[in-house]
Amino acid sequence: MIKALIIDDEPLARSIISEYLVDYPQIEVIKECGDGFEAAKAIAEISPDLIFLDVQMPKITGFELLELIDEPPAVIFTTAFEEFALRAFEQHAVDYLLKPISKARFAKAIEKYLSQNPNTGKEKTKSFIEKVKEEEDTRLDRVLVRTGNNIKIIPVEKINYLAADDDYVSIHTDEGSALKKSTLTFFEKNLNPDEFVRVHRSFIVRIDQIIRIEPYEKESHKVILKDKSSISVSKSGYAKLKAALEK
Repeated sequence: MIKALIIDDEPLARSIISEYLVDYPQIEVIKECGDGFEAAKAIAEISPDLIFLDVQMPKITGFELLELIDEPPAVIFTTAFEEFALRAFEQHAVDYLLKPISKARFAKAIEKYLSQNPNTGKEKTKSFIEKVKEEEDTRLDRVLVRTGNNIKIIPVEKINYLAADDDYVSIHTDEGSALKKSTLTFFEKNLNPDEFVRVHRSFIVRIDQIIRIEPYEKESHKVILKDKSSISVSKSGYAKLKAALEK
């Protein structure tokens, strides 16, 4: 039996998908979720094989939800995006249903899913998430992290600094730190360069959190932040920092 979740903030959309799935007894709808927070908890508890995921939802988007899942299931996206915006799905061979969803198009998506190896859909999801993150070119205004089954939203203005931590980035605020599976390169690209600067291969700091710069060993420095953190600054990072402070 294939375990499925339907994730959409519109009750009508959920009921249509559920109704269409009656024709596929091998797929069992374990749960319907109305938002990403509920869905993240359900995915952790149920480990579904397949999810029907709305892209545009309040609180957190479908893409943000997928970033929070360590082992994402196969996904069939449901979206009201304009046709030109669907190229991303098509390029990465991830299936989607354009709202309003027709029964014929739904059947085609299900047949495609059922015809492939069970792990193929999951691998496509992983690849899609990575590509979306790489291609993203918008300023971040918040970062979502997962702690257990809970999701925490960190506004960018609350971040003091970020530090590389193996395959994760440690995000530091006055309230403590949290881990996000990502890279400093991603944050360097998507944080506002007028507010953040990469001072070292392992650190990005918020400029207005710096209270002083001190020499540290030969040809290197460190910055002291308002929260008393001491952050290493490389030679190239020092040049970037000086340029940022002189703006």
